[in-house]
Amino acid sequence: MKQKIQTFSALLLALALSLSLALPVSAAEDSALDKAARAAVSSAMSYGQADQASWAVWQDGKIVSSGSQKGTGSGSSTPLDGEGAVYGIGSVSKIFTTVAVMQLAEAEKLDLDEPVVKYLPSFKMADPRYKDITVRMLLNHSSGLMGSSLVSGMLFDDPSSTATDSLLDRLANQRLKADPGAYSVYCNDGFTLAELVVEAVTDMNFQDYLHANIFDKAQLEETYFPGDNFEDRRADIYQPGDQRPLPKDCLGIVGAGGIYATAEDLAVFGGALTNQTLLKKSTLNKMAAPEYANGLWPQEEDGIDALSFGLGWDSVKWYPFQLNGIPALVKGGDTQYYHAGLVVLPEHKLAAAVLSSGGLSTYNEMAASRMLIAALGQKGTEIVELRPKLPAAKKAALPEELLDSAGYYGSLTLYQVELAEDGVLTMRYPATPVLPARTFYYHDDGTFRDEKGTSALRLVKEDNGQTYLYQWTFTNLSGLGGLPGSNYAAMKLPDNPVDPALQEKWESVMGGAVLPMNERYSSQVYASLGALLQVEPGEAVQSAPGYIGALRIEDETHLRYAVQIPGNAGRDGADAEIRRDEKGTLWFYQSNGAVYMDMNVAPVLSTGTNGKAVCTIQSNGYARWYKIGDNADGKTLTVQMPEDAGFWAYDAKGNIIASSVLWGDESVKLVRKGMIVFAGDPGAKFELSFQ
Repeated sequence: MKQKIQTFSALLLALALSLSLALPVSAAEDSALDKAARAAVSSAMSYGQADQASWAVWQDGKIVSSGSQKGTGSGSSTPLDGEGAVYGIGSVSKIFTTVAVMQLAEAEKLDLDEPVVKYLPSFKMADPRYKDITVRMLLNHSSGLMGSSLVSGMLFDDPSSTATDSLLDRLANQRLKADPGAYSVYCNDGFTLAELVVEAVTDMNFQDYLHANIFDKAQLEETYFPGDNFEDRRADIYQPGDQRPLPKDCLGIVGAGGIYATAEDLAVFGGALTNQTLLKKSTLNKMAAPEYANGLWPQEEDGIDALSFGLGWDSVKWYPFQLNGIPALVKGGDTQYYHAGLVVLPEHKLAAAVLSSGGLSTYNEMAASRMLIAALGQKGTEIVELRPKLPAAKKAALPEELLDSAGYYGSLTLYQVELAEDGVLTMRYPATPVLPARTFYYHDDGTFRDEKGTSALRLVKEDNGQTYLYQWTFTNLSGLGGLPGSNYAAMKLPDNPVDPALQEKWESVMGGAVLPMNERYSSQVYASLGALLQVEPGEAVQSAPGYIGALRIEDETHLRYAVQIPGNAGRDGADAEIRRDEKGTLWFYQSNGAVYMDMNVAPVLSTGTNGKAVCTIQSNGYARWYKIGDNADGKTLTVQMPEDAGFWAYDAKGNIIASSVLWGDESVKLVRKGMIVFAGDPGAKFELSFQ
């Protein structure tokens, strides 16, 4: 699996950051702000290869600039044109959830520092520490929850099924990865729990509460939920390399990422936070407090990172505003297909939103910042973009005690740190062997710096007894400005000696492709399988001794998520277990509820008797996977489907060649060494005809 089990969530959100050309929609007379906005959005689209983007700037009670642009990237031959397109805003939805919770706190209907179980007695976990999780910890990402229980949570045009409904059941079998309040690390499940808290406290449906207390109060007329009708306004989305528009991108975790809006509406929402339409000023100040500093966090003089959590916000210290003494509140959101950035300057009553189909939220946030810098300039406030620099230092001999910090460091990936007595640090990337090793040199201020001084590392032993790989970077993106990084990238993996035979067994088991078994037929997981359906020959992926990625080998059947890293590098963990059934089939179970099967045991698709066959979903509801053998190669398969069901067909490289879900296909010409999957409710029967 090449560590695919534990990185599957990351795979779903992986984006190609190649260049494309952005073409502006024609406009009459552009103001200086409009020109700045178009230039910034063009840059964001180019870096992120976006198909379409829209923006809006709100100032002092009204929209002062808005527009849309389209690109010539993958699948962008016929994007929606003009202004007012509706996009998924992804995790910017978390700010709506946060506002709902803060409104209830203002009304003294809940206390942020009371345990979640006080308001949600049905919340239970297989870890007694869950009783210490407070409402505040849900909003500042410090609950200690593993991260994301997203089985069947990311769907196509299927708003009736939500992962929120099953979250409590999934959490009931999970442990915490850290003590509640120990540190803040990005966590989707915390906001889904917050959504349930709102419903429990108000005895209202979450969506009804948001409509009455946020949408209506802020006069948001183009903000929607997955089940609403806005199809004629929706910005098109595309599968990479395919020009056919896809169905609606539906996230069943509404409070964590399922809201849709126009850029104008999202900017108005940001503005409504500054003028006390939705919250008191004192409450917004509480949301803007540096919540990340309550627990473990890298301490670095003048360090500014893209993440500095408040309540709901990704950043309450955003470059370059922070260095100019201007508070800026920032939230980004990325679904598989939509990307959003919202930047709010409360003291100046300014807000900007950039939404895109394709792209990346970070680029959208940076583009929104350029707009606000231009708007401030029109008001006579100049922003000085001071580039953070490393303090002067000289190369020095390596302190002997630091030699013990050499070893393997784990996070979303694996690092190998080698240290030499002459002060040379060599960084290797075992999980990505195609990346060349990098060299850093020890300096007398305790940093290891590259030869150009553009990035630096520290090896930091924290109060919790763990050693962390700290990284400092500053990236300048033409047209978007600078992006500083100052964070813990990984944690040193504690020694875990295991029998070499056990290590070899696990590496062998984790070296093959797996198939998702308990995803709904409409799940976006099926659209992201290309890399999982292949095992490329070549250099093996190395693991740390006693580990598979960031998972510690416990015994012959169990892996345990082992790292505790604040920020983003320690997000979305899950323990794993393998089992063999009575037929010897290997199954993989993640603690977040995901179930996978070894691809090697998938049967060959039978063409049946006289070209007729039936496929029935078993009582456990698991998907039915088949390999395409010589007998079916080149044959056209026609599928008569039951209700609430679908099929996906792939070629030998894992590319989708037909899908009833994506394009309404009823037939497919099968390809040898390809695969096909049928999914639906238990008992669903597919009638198959081969010609």
